[in-house]
Amino acid sequence: MIGIIGGTGLYAMSELRSPQAVEVTTPFGPPSAPLIRGTLHGRDVAFLARHGLSHQLLPGEINFRANIWALKSIGVRTVIAVSAVGSLREEIRPGDLAVPSQYLDFTKGRRIGSFFGNGLVGHVSTAEPTCRATAALIAHVARAAAVTLHENKAYACIEGPRLGTRAESLFLRGAGADLVGMTNVPEAFLALEAQIGYATIAVVTDYDCWLEDPTQHVSVDQVLEQFRGNLGRVQRLLADVVGQCREDESRPCRHALRGAIVTARELMTAEQRALIELLQR
Repeated sequence: MIGIIGGTGLYAMSELRSPQAVEVTTPFGPPSAPLIRGTLHGRDVAFLARHGLSHQLLPGEINFRANIWALKSIGVRTVIAVSAVGSLREEIRPGDLAVPSQYLDFTKGRRIGSFFGNGLVGHVSTAEPTCRATAALIAHVARAAAVTLHENKAYACIEGPRLGTRAESLFLRGAGADLVGMTNVPEAFLALEAQIGYATIAVVTDYDCWLEDPTQHVSVDQVLEQFRGNLGRVQRLLADVVGQCREDESRPCRHALRGAIVTARELMTAEQRALIELLQR
């Protein structure tokens, strides 16, 4: 099954056939919204609105563990996320799409970023945090549709909810980031711990605030206007990607937990064993 996580401006997938809301209870509390299951181009899909159905959750308030656990629990093996981002490179223009392959974590440690802890120890390699095969498919489909999409970009995740200062924007550029957003961390890393193939379609809405021209500095109105203008194109791209996506158990993300768990199984509680069994499923 393929999961779609909708970001700012994407709270439903109108193309889903036979949609059905599914309430999932998780050990970490409720997910952002009910999962909407249906079919898209003949494939089973589960849609989740990251910020809630009415966009009531700030980035730092999202229960990322519950979201990923809920998707995994109903059989999701691949997640395609959609996120609004700012561009830190002149050639990545507002209105373009991008697919991050790397992440820089500039959140403030307030988000719970792992399924491990509380006596359960594990260390997953995040050298390659995204699913290369899914990202390559997104890029292939975009090229076939003549959609401008930038591959292999580095996404800096900031805490928010405030928009960044100009000094921060310039710092992130200097640190090697190409995009800036507020939501892909720890989402991408939790998906990897759950052995889910994860990739993001990033919708570029602005130039953040590193340019000299103050009219180019990001505002909420600018973000929403650009995202709405691209929503139809993004949904068509998603539908085409879903239609061509094929499961492949040989992908590295499918085996992310191999050798990563330190705690001996016989020392785990029943709840910890159940969690590991779900993540390894």
